[in-house]
Amino acid sequence: MATFNDNDVQTSAGGTTPSYKASKSSSPTPKVVQLGDGYMQRVNLGLNQNAKEWSLKWIVSEADADKIEIFLDARASDNASFDWIPPGSSTAYKWICPSWNKSIPYLNRATITATFMQVFEP
Repeated sequence: MATFNDNDVQTSAGGTTPSYKASKSSSPTPKVVQLGDGYMQRVNLGLNQNAKEWSLKWIVSEADADKIEIFLDARASDNASFDWIPPGSSTAYKWICPSWNKSIPYLNRATITATFMQVFEP
């Protein structure tokens, strides 16, 4: 199992720490039944009903951006999840990264934007 951190990705210190303005969204998925008399019944099916999704940005050296991209490409190739500790948390969860972008606004600097989606696996 790979971990998205400086050691596993082999970036310089802090290279895998996202820039500020990271945002988290939640999408609870209860099943809802609207009854004819105006009442609504809600029930959770399954254990994991509130997966998180993070929109992240890294403004790093082009070398670190390449290493982040290599890490994400490898996870995309084998459809594997990875461990990552979100900002403000001390617990690692399992994630996938379905999409990311890389831009090079300046010489030797790169910006990567990515979406990390929480998955529930053993």
